[in-house]
Amino acid sequence: MALDGIRMPDGCYADGTWELKMHVTDLNKDVSLRVTGEIHIGGVMLRLVEELDVKKDWSDHALWWEKKKTWLLKTHWTLDKYGIQADARLLFTPQHKLLRLQLPNMKHMKVKVNFSDRVFKAVSDICKTFNIRHPEELSLLRKPRDPKKKKKKLEGMEEDSLELEGPLLTPGSASEIIYIGPVKGSIYSSPGLYSKTMTPTYDSRDGSPLSPTTAWFGDSPLSEGNPSILAVSQPISSPDMLVKLYKPQSLLDKAKINQGWLDSSRSLMEQDVKENDVLLLRFKYHSFFDLNPKYDAIRVNQLYEQAKWAILLEEIECTEEEMMMFAALQYHINKLSIMSSDNHMNNSEKEVDEVDAALSDLEITLEGGKTSNTLGDITSIPELADYVKVFKPKKLTLKGYKQYWCTFKDITISCYKSREEAHGTPALQMNLRGCEVTPDVNISGQKFNIKLLIPVADGMNEIWLRCDTEKQYAHWMAACRLASKGKTMADSSYNLEVQNILSFLKMQHMNPDPQFIAEPINTDINPECLVSPRYLKKYKNKQVSPGRPFWVRRISARILEAHQNVAQMSLIEAKMRFIQAWQSLPEFGITHFLAKFQGGKKEELIGITYNRLIRMDAGTGDAIKTWRFSNMKQWNVNWEIKMVTVEFADEPSLAFICAEVDCKVVHEFIGGYIFLSTRAKDQNESLDEEMFYKLTSGWV
Repeated sequence: MALDGIRMPDGCYADGTWELKMHVTDLNKDVSLRVTGEIHIGGVMLRLVEELDVKKDWSDHALWWEKKKTWLLKTHWTLDKYGIQADARLLFTPQHKLLRLQLPNMKHMKVKVNFSDRVFKAVSDICKTFNIRHPEELSLLRKPRDPKKKKKKLEGMEEDSLELEGPLLTPGSASEIIYIGPVKGSIYSSPGLYSKTMTPTYDSRDGSPLSPTTAWFGDSPLSEGNPSILAVSQPISSPDMLVKLYKPQSLLDKAKINQGWLDSSRSLMEQDVKENDVLLLRFKYHSFFDLNPKYDAIRVNQLYEQAKWAILLEEIECTEEEMMMFAALQYHINKLSIMSSDNHMNNSEKEVDEVDAALSDLEITLEGGKTSNTLGDITSIPELADYVKVFKPKKLTLKGYKQYWCTFKDITISCYKSREEAHGTPALQMNLRGCEVTPDVNISGQKFNIKLLIPVADGMNEIWLRCDTEKQYAHWMAACRLASKGKTMADSSYNLEVQNILSFLKMQHMNPDPQFIAEPINTDINPECLVSPRYLKKYKNKQVSPGRPFWVRRISARILEAHQNVAQMSLIEAKMRFIQAWQSLPEFGITHFLAKFQGGKKEELIGITYNRLIRMDAGTGDAIKTWRFSNMKQWNVNWEIKMVTVEFADEPSLAFICAEVDCKVVHEFIGGYIFLSTRAKDQNESLDEEMFYKLTSGWV
């Protein structure tokens, strides 16, 4: 008997070979090959294909090691180098698989994605296909499960929301998208890339390109057929959709949702994502760089949609006046979206010029940009000086606001008992660097308050400022926001911030003419699709008699009143205003995680934003302490005990243990925001992927 036929107890043969078991997923077939540890992965795949003897393009296939959850992509490595032995079972499977992707507008698409790429790269490819610039701001999130609903009901709801149709192939990135729904036809193309030199002509209502403008979309799938698939907002068809979707009931619920962010430095397969699984494509980092309506029709619309759903599902708090403003903007956008669909090709050059001029005032200045630090030829830093009411809350006190003559110089507010004493020693002085600034405004009640939480050695000091007019409030609020970042009123963004605040307040004004609300009931407004359940319930509870019309009439009247402030806006301008208003909300951009701080006795929340970390009370959401990234020296992670430690330049280090979430998710948020802060407009459009991994992966 030949030695090569004798099998040893360890599974190897006497000649040193052993059987490698593989499963070919396309054929649902098991195959065994006699191999040695010295054969390289490429050779294994070549022998496997020869053994199968099936005429097929196998170029997209690779080997997946189930037990170790690892792609064997280094084809020059040997089996010994990977540590593969006779007990291993490998899958020979396509790298590109279908993923059911829910976009920010809640519509589902079947997208063919590379399951062997890191998530960061996979998201970049998806965004290229959709023509969404700056893909580093987005990522994939697991769908949150509502514990009150059964799995079958959730799956049924998902299928109902598939509304786009037509197979679409993008050979450049090997991404394939299948739309399901009313839009007919097939489009075949490759993803287009953004160019700084392109000069698009776009629709004056929705910002999407007119058909001759191939430069806008390049070779993307949306350059033919119907370009409004992703660039135009679709009104919510029924209030039932809001009822079915999961709504977080507390800050702890919001923290649980954030447990679902995928690891950007690992592949989908490594994170147990299966073919046809549902994942959410969302803007993960709330730092929207170079948001330009001329080139970002789809990006702007998807941002608007994410903001809209966050407000309707009460993921972010807002006042009743703000809710009516958001509802009015939604109503206006819905109307113009329908009009733009009907008249997409009937726009004159004059309209395009007009909207171009209007949009020049709307470009958003973001933290990551390297803008000029001073305005024109300013030789001295501007100052504010005015009578402002100040309140410093203390336990067991009923004292109210006290009026001071306040001066705002650099990043410091000094309070004097009178204007005449302004050259003496101030009664109260506040350095606002690193403070938390929160608005407390009620337009109808003429309340314009600014809440300041100023960091001190043992926590935060709470100070309230009360302004008398909108104009005074806008200037002081803008100065406070800049000072909290260590910037003065000489910064180029100060005047823009003042104008944005005034614009935000103006949109909340209600029409004082009672004649205006006489006949709102005959309009096409459906308040249940425009207003969050919390405020709908408030209006319903005020109705004594059963039935629907009375409360609908009241809330419709409020929306129509607010609509008068936005009725002259173009569609793209309304979307941009909606996004800016969303950014102005106190809770905007705070991602919550449950954590236990070193020295603390109970679990609290750690909030992460684009420029700071916030220790928060888990019950109330109140800020306990704030740390700015600009003051951070370094951060480290102890992976065994899930502890994150952050060191600062001039204050004690911060340490906390992540609860109910992998500390990798928290680590990636911190590193991700640091990475985004390095972006500059004078850079090219390519991303430094390796720098992102160094800042976020922890082990690269």
